Amino acid sequence: MRREATGRYASSLAGGETVRAFVPHPLPPAPPLELTGERQTLLERATLALGRLDSIALLLPDPQLFLYAYVRREAVLSSQIEGTQSSLSDLLLFELDEVPGVPFDDVVEVSNYVAALEHGMARLREGFPLSNRLLREMHARLMSRGRGSDKAPGEFRRSQNWIGGTRPGNARFVPPPPSDVEACMAALETFIHDADATEGARRGGGRLPVLLKAALAHVQFETIHPFLDGNGRLGRLLIAMLLHDGGVLRQPLLYLSLYLKQHRAVYYDLLDRVRTEGDWEAWVDFFLEGVEQTAEGAVQTARRLVDLFQQDTQRVQAAGGRNANMLRVLDTLRQRPLCSLRQAGATAGISFPTASKAMLALVEMGIARELTGQRRNRVFVYDAYLNILNEGGEAL
Repeated sequence: MRREATGRYASSLAGGETVRAFVPHPLPPAPPLELTGERQTLLERATLALGRLDSIALLLPDPQLFLYAYVRREAVLSSQIEGTQSSLSDLLLFELDEVPGVPFDDVVEVSNYVAALEHGMARLREGFPLSNRLLREMHARLMSRGRGSDKAPGEFRRSQNWIGGTRPGNARFVPPPPSDVEACMAALETFIHDADATEGARRGGGRLPVLLKAALAHVQFETIHPFLDGNGRLGRLLIAMLLHDGGVLRQPLLYLSLYLKQHRAVYYDLLDRVRTEGDWEAWVDFFLEGVEQTAEGAVQTARRLVDLFQQDTQRVQAAGGRNANMLRVLDTLRQRPLCSLRQAGATAGISFPTASKAMLALVEMGIARELTGQRRNRVFVYDAYLNILNEGGEAL
């Protein structure tokens, strides 16, 4: 549906140029979303896929193992969209303090993303509301180190930014002037929390489903672009936070970064169409298709990991000999698919020499592989596990 522009234009000064900045109208859209026929089917399919994803805890012997690795995979993918070149291996190496030499600027951005998400989830578990204050806290952690750490972490911007182009005058999009940011974000916070604000937000009335609220809020956040840097990453995190806060997912396991990375041009075009034509429906269709694909992909990934863990456990058990210690070290690799011998021994509760012998036995079986080629401070990787997680995560 075309609604004309979903906001108004205001003059703003950026880089010495006067530009037309876009100030979005508060949500929900008017007229309401059309949610009939194929779009209703898309919503139902995406909701069912999320239900299967949420029940993944019944499939996994230890859901926290999957969450640990999957969150880091998402951090890599989301940061790649912003131009970093880090891999999942780079991040895991960076988290091993004893391994120097990992490229700092790129990987620290990814590490910051993990810290921001973990902070946000911890605050929600404490009962803190999903609010602008929490978003600012998460942003402060997202931008705490590395590139962008000098761009007012944790503070809404006080200067004009722009997206695309070589200068403000030829930018693809200019977000609201800084004087409008607080009001725009306050209206977004109201939409997120006020049940009345979502009544009648779709044709036929009734409360807006959490999935649709997340779809609308993501676009609104990206349009406001309230920070000087880090908006894309925080806007994608907002989706996961809304789904958890809305009771759709118990754990933050849905991340659209791979889907958006694969369809980047379409994604940006749909954001523009919402702003200029009011075509929320085209965006919602794209979003719901991405949710279904991503949720189904996450379930398949979890199943493949369970199969891998079972197969390798059976292989070690069949090997005889020192298989009790080998199983302990294998369990450590499940928790941290890239780890040092010191970490393996400490986690498994065995001595360094015992951990070394067990790890080398796993290497001989083709389950583990040594990364550094050094005789000291060696690091080992659970290749099959990491390969599953890395699918689609190649640096751009």
